[in-house]
Amino acid sequence: MAGAAPTTAFGQAVIGPPGSGKTTYCLGMSEFLRALGRRVAVVNLDPANEGLPYECAVDVGELVGLGDVMDALQLGPNGGLLYCMEYLEANLDWLRAKLDPLRGHYFLFDCPGQVELCTHHGALRSIFSQMTQWDLRLTAVHLVDSHYCTDPAKFISVLCTSLATMLHVELPHVNLLSKMDLIEHYGKLAFNLDYYTEVLDLSYLLDHLASDPFFRHYRQLNEKLVQLIEDYSLVSFIPLNIQDKESIQQVLQAVDKANGYCFGVQEQRSLEAMMSAAMGADFHFSSTLGLQEKYLAPSEQPVEQEAMQL
Repeated sequence: MAGAAPTTAFGQAVIGPPGSGKTTYCLGMSEFLRALGRRVAVVNLDPANEGLPYECAVDVGELVGLGDVMDALQLGPNGGLLYCMEYLEANLDWLRAKLDPLRGHYFLFDCPGQVELCTHHGALRSIFSQMTQWDLRLTAVHLVDSHYCTDPAKFISVLCTSLATMLHVELPHVNLLSKMDLIEHYGKLAFNLDYYTEVLDLSYLLDHLASDPFFRHYRQLNEKLVQLIEDYSLVSFIPLNIQDKESIQQVLQAVDKANGYCFGVQEQRSLEAMMSAAMGADFHFSSTLGLQEKYLAPSEQPVEQEAMQL
């Protein structure tokens, strides 16, 4: 039918632990996409979000509020969030009625930060699955704070959480190391940035853990966790500085490839004009090594480079 709204929509489900920068990412990505000429609709699926910095097209707070649930059912914040997502899952007709008029927009879903929702609880996965039935092609964008790279034990935990999330959510998936502009303040990295983004030979992390008296007793457990991560060989990361257009573009390229979005000639021209204005006419997209040089001060450049030259 002439003039009918497009049937297929595209978007990102922005997930990750609390404090990883999901809401800030939605703000920065929405501004970047609008500069490219895309019509963007940001959907807040986190009932705990207050004082949203972006223009919200749909807010789950209109359906259910975390504070009301906690007061009425005598639940804590974690139990309250689980109930809110289960309530949304049971009332998906409300969500569809909100999204249908926005067909033709590119969606950004700002999701709750409770880890259980993305690792083993079924409500959020069920919501995503239903949205795919509405011909909404989503990519899960999983944010992890880059400061975990400075601690081998925490980084292994992040890898396990990321792997569990990828297997549970069942969407095309992009993992991000957020707040890369702050990484030099977190401490010195043991290896270069590519080691963490590409998740290279994790046996070197085990050697670092073995030097800690506490983790020395759990070496066999850590070896099994590392073996599990390497056997699946699914987890990798893209570094993100939400203040840097080049960094955002690198993420967007991965997301568009994952969900099948194909931009037109006009959008490509808008991108080239914006990037040239920001970086000069001879701009080019950096590898993670280039980003490492960009965000790490000379005194913070990684040590033990010889270990990585295999």
